[in-house]
Amino acid sequence: MMKITANRLFAAAIVLIYLYSFPYFPKIHSANELPRIYLTYSLIEHKTIQIDPGIRRWGATADTSTVNGHSYSNKPPGSSLLAVPAYLVLKGIAALGGDQPSLAQLMWTFRFATSTLPALLFLLLLWRFIGRFTTDDRCRRLALAAYALGTLAMTYAILFIAHQLASVLIFSALVVWLEALEQRKKTRWFFVGGLLAGCAPLCDYQTAFIGVPLAIWLLIKLLPRTTERRPWALIAAAAGALPPLATLLGYHALAFGHPLKTGVDSAQAFAHHHTQGFLGITALRSEAFIGSFFSPDKGLFFFSPFLLLALVGWVLMARRRQWTMLLLSASVVAIFVLFISSINFWRGGWQFGPRYITAMLPFLLIPIAVTISRWQANWALRAICVGLISASIVIYTLGNALYPHFPESFRNPLYEIVFRLLVDGYAPYNLGWLIGLRGTASLIPLLITLGALLIFLAIPDRRALRSGLLGLALAAGIIAAYAAVPRTPAGEQTYRQYVAGAMPK
Repeated sequence: MMKITANRLFAAAIVLIYLYSFPYFPKIHSANELPRIYLTYSLIEHKTIQIDPGIRRWGATADTSTVNGHSYSNKPPGSSLLAVPAYLVLKGIAALGGDQPSLAQLMWTFRFATSTLPALLFLLLLWRFIGRFTTDDRCRRLALAAYALGTLAMTYAILFIAHQLASVLIFSALVVWLEALEQRKKTRWFFVGGLLAGCAPLCDYQTAFIGVPLAIWLLIKLLPRTTERRPWALIAAAAGALPPLATLLGYHALAFGHPLKTGVDSAQAFAHHHTQGFLGITALRSEAFIGSFFSPDKGLFFFSPFLLLALVGWVLMARRRQWTMLLLSASVVAIFVLFISSINFWRGGWQFGPRYITAMLPFLLIPIAVTISRWQANWALRAICVGLISASIVIYTLGNALYPHFPESFRNPLYEIVFRLLVDGYAPYNLGWLIGLRGTASLIPLLITLGALLIFLAIPDRRALRSGLLGLALAAGIIAAYAAVPRTPAGEQTYRQYVAGAMPK
């Protein structure tokens, strides 16, 4: 019999939280998910990359591209291609009953196959990676839970939107190359890393920005190696990246007429944003920087305050002279800060935080793990870690379970949407529905799991009692303080129409 350990219970709690909710709202007609579903459907059923068949069957959706009278998904095709095997399996199962898959079935299956499952497998890889910075399982659990449950990583691990998938791919490339270098593995592992890195922009364009610092890091790590091995490792890495990049360019050529022309050039919705500058990148603006990182409606640090611990971690890494990993982490973050601060569509539509920078989050976890490890020995500093992490986990776990699509018009969506839905008794589909529970009652198993997990993370043993209790109190204080953020003057109609009105009955 498998022995039940603290780490296994911890892993089971995360898996349950990821799989518990199915925030599917047919009335919204998701502009980010439906074009991806339509592309997979068209590829299999109609042998075309035009998404007209999906539009005819399930209805139009915003944010598509029109070329020569035909509609195309203006998203990178990677996640749609990855969903093909899942579609074939689901189609076969449905055929046994003489039926075809419904849109809801496709949505859940594609979310699970291309987002949730890769994200959960990535957490296993990340657990091992965090061990480079701390060998204390209590610290590793805090760091992993913070990332898995307290950031945008969870949001895009339960939706059919490729931000987290691309993040998983690009960071996995780093881990594979690091293992290949340290364990002196065969050259083929550099090919595997290149393949993973190349697949990232095939799923989400902006992950291509990580390619430059990652390539420089790899070159620096290879310099001390033997001259015989160095060129073959670099060639293998480049060769691995070529097939997915060629696939992306080929899709552009077939759909939009040129390998370097993307769907945003012919986008129907938001074209006035996408067509300015390069992919919407124009000039640095303070509004975008402040809004993306500190505002109550979209701010990264507002919803995930523990990410500020990265600043401490970089200082600690500098003192330890961990320069290569420090510079890689900081350069990736700097690139994405500049990116989100310079695109004119920085608001990104309906989102639970600045979704365009999801791929940088695991690179922030590097200095954060260092901070957690160093502050573990001081009860007051550990309480700060626990408090910031616990607040982030509560915010994102509840928000993702209830409504992970914050409309742009809300000033304080945490209270105006998430907590109000709880008070009003609304909840989307979830595992609780399978046993007859509805509304807020259907969330009781999730809330119990969340509460138990937070207590376990905060107080894993008696030594952590004081810091754990203080940290949980700090988390409660942070969330309570957010109630002071002004509400939306005319938000009632939007809430009734697009939030409460979208909830399943």
